[in-house]
Amino acid sequence: MITAGIDCGAKNTKTVILKDGKIIGKCSVPTGFEQAKTVRESLDRALTDAHLTREQLDHIGGTGSGAKSIKEADIKVNDIKAMVMAAHFFFPKARTVADVGAEEARASKCDDAGNVLDFAINDKCAAGAGAFIEAMGRALETPLADLGTLALSSNNSISLNAQCTIFAESEVVGLIHANTEKKDISKAILDAMANRIVSMMRRIGVNPDIVIMGGVANNPGFVTALQMELGIDRIYIPEGPEFGAAVGAAAVAAEANSQSKK
Repeated sequence: MITAGIDCGAKNTKTVILKDGKIIGKCSVPTGFEQAKTVRESLDRALTDAHLTREQLDHIGGTGSGAKSIKEADIKVNDIKAMVMAAHFFFPKARTVADVGAEEARASKCDDAGNVLDFAINDKCAAGAGAFIEAMGRALETPLADLGTLALSSNNSISLNAQCTIFAESEVVGLIHANTEKKDISKAILDAMANRIVSMMRRIGVNPDIVIMGGVANNPGFVTALQMELGIDRIYIPEGPEFGAAVGAAAVAAEANSQSKK
């Protein structure tokens, strides 16, 4: 059985190809303004990576904020279900999962079959998503990839109290003018982000075996801040966490295909 999962997100469109439960191809391209064109490009490049053609696909699952632009999908998957199915695919024992993307963050509890028990979504505000870190990096004049490393080198705790990206940016500028070290400001930024994500997770209840997905999961400083906020020693992160929702969509498509044959 071969299925594709396409996650058309606000920043990037990711496609994953699954064959008999294994990832054999994937691709990520910037979403841009022409979403339908981007979806086609992402799918075609993922198929090339898998050495397959569209005709060899049994089903295509579509998800993400731009799901309506995924005309190729015969199965539409909501963001929460895609996230939970991805967590179940990578870590079957997972019971709490969070997906932190460019413009939105989500959290959910699930059972041992990958069914959604409860979920929460952050308010439509960049302060709870990757765009917050990007904005703070610009204010700090520091490349996004360096924020995590800088944060890990700091032992100080500084609070960012603003709940809005614009006001938080003003706080960062104030800290810069006060000659606060970049590493300490970087840690403050990621600590604030982790605090918002954990607050969202606690609204639904945090269970053991926590999985984090989305592009922000690639930031080691954020992951460490999240562990400290949760008071746990380990957070499970799949390889290529930014592809999580696409994997979930492909897994749902595979499940639907299996059920249709019964």
